[in-house]
Amino acid sequence: MYVEPSPTRTDDLDGAVALFVRHRRRLFGIACRILNVAQSARVRRETYIGPWLPEPVDTSADPGVGAERAEAVELALLLVLERLTPVERAVYVLREAFDYAYAEIARMLELSVVNVRKIVSRARRHLLDEQRESVDAAEHRRLLSAFVAAARTGDVASLESLLTPDVVSLSDGNGIRGCARVPVLGRARVARLSVHRPFWREAEPEFVDANGSTGVGVHRDGRPLAFLTAAASKDGIHQVLWVFAPGKLAAFLDSRLHCARFPDGVPDGV
Repeated sequence: MYVEPSPTRTDDLDGAVALFVRHRRRLFGIACRILNVAQSARVRRETYIGPWLPEPVDTSADPGVGAERAEAVELALLLVLERLTPVERAVYVLREAFDYAYAEIARMLELSVVNVRKIVSRARRHLLDEQRESVDAAEHRRLLSAFVAAARTGDVASLESLLTPDVVSLSDGNGIRGCARVPVLGRARVARLSVHRPFWREAEPEFVDANGSTGVGVHRDGRPLAFLTAAASKDGIHQVLWVFAPGKLAAFLDSRLHCARFPDGVPDGV
């Protein structure tokens, strides 16, 4: 016997889809933060060679990510979150990104409300100890543009003027030839590393929206060479982040293709 579909069920499904679409940008940030950070420790323990960085993701189709919750997906914060325990990460994400009440988090994770409050406070303290006050989006792009311009022309003096004395450069290459396998520390050393002429020869930089902020994709003859971004405070650039690992570059290009195919972020029919 044919049964007419229930209008209530259809309405409920439509409402659920509408709710998902409305919060998709926020969910994207949370998913990236949890999944990248959760995988990082395992990867580094088992097989990774050299510094590990989270995977860059194209966010150009989601301007709201940068405007509203950029801190949820920025590479620099994802790297810091790796240092939290799994419970601290979960509690922090649920509280700071999803804005769940302490009592709700306690029920979900089977913890006491008092314990949840302590964990949130401890996680915030850990993150504040590691982070500096960031510049706004316009200043971040200006500093990154000046960095790329100086690096391409070999202007070491101009490059050093953009960096803080304690700047650190991290290169994620998973052992590929020519990629630094340890962090590079200090203004002079980072500047000299960044103007490496063979790398920039005939290379073309492209400014992209990645992980909620400005990044730079570097190509040569249409082939991806690296992804670059930086963390900066009012004192200048204090962290330079390079991704050279072929798998991560390929995944970033895939994310760009996805954004081009689905500019609203959701495939047709969903």
